[in-house]
Amino acid sequence: MENYQKPMLKEDSLEGKVILVTGGGTGLGKSMAMYFSELGAKVVITSRREEVLKATSEEISSKTGNEVFYKAGDVREIDSVRNVIKASIEKFGTINVLVNNAAGNFISPTEQLSHRAFQSVIGIVLQGSINFTLEMGRFWIENKIPGNVLNIVTTYAWTGSGYTVPSATAKAGVLAMTRSLAVEWGRKYGIRHNAIAPGPFPTKGAWERLFPEEIHHLIDPTNRIPLKRVGDHQELANLAAYMVSDFAAYLNGEVITLDGGEWLQGAGQFSDLHAISDEMWEMLAQARRHKRKN
Repeated sequence: MENYQKPMLKEDSLEGKVILVTGGGTGLGKSMAMYFSELGAKVVITSRREEVLKATSEEISSKTGNEVFYKAGDVREIDSVRNVIKASIEKFGTINVLVNNAAGNFISPTEQLSHRAFQSVIGIVLQGSINFTLEMGRFWIENKIPGNVLNIVTTYAWTGSGYTVPSATAKAGVLAMTRSLAVEWGRKYGIRHNAIAPGPFPTKGAWERLFPEEIHHLIDPTNRIPLKRVGDHQELANLAAYMVSDFAAYLNGEVITLDGGEWLQGAGQFSDLHAISDEMWEMLAQARRHKRKN
């Protein structure tokens, strides 16, 4: 095992903290939640799929020995968001940290997208982050708690990227919110806001949507990364744990890129998709429709 695949912080680094992770049932959200729990935090995970949340909470608790609370909800619906926060506070007494990780994305020529495709991605990524941030912020302000928000954005939030325009648009909004509230709420209430911009970190669901087998040989992401590898989940979990911990108490308004140098080599993570023919785009669209039916 390489050193970057190992835990970084001492075991009690997050003891006494309650951390809510949106999109915490799978992928990077699950990896972060697992490590937060290993470091002694009480963790809340939320997403729309209750059965996934239940399985993940049991898996994390069995490994770390710490209780994990789950509550299904839709980040796009404000009443659902309020219910998740209310139930979490009733369970653990408070929430100290919010990790806005829930996301949606897919690759497509923009002219082929409907307004509903934009609504779906922007609703989850941008409106969802806004909903949780505002509701948690009001709770912290009312109770004089110096809360802490970590947003998961992406490198093309500031460069843009062809073929993932809804995601780029939404993530750019989250990036602007991060920096804006770091100043406004940091000065007035001591609430910190930071973000991580990950490069390619393979996750089963998102990876298959963004780099389907039919085109992987055309756009192998490791060819765009100077370090010639993708990220390991523990690397991102290590960084996230540091940023939400008291060790990072002076870190505010910062966005840390973790991508092996990819965006410096060629900004716009999906711009190379121009190599895909119209016929192959149609084949991918038919494959997506077939999967939805099944």
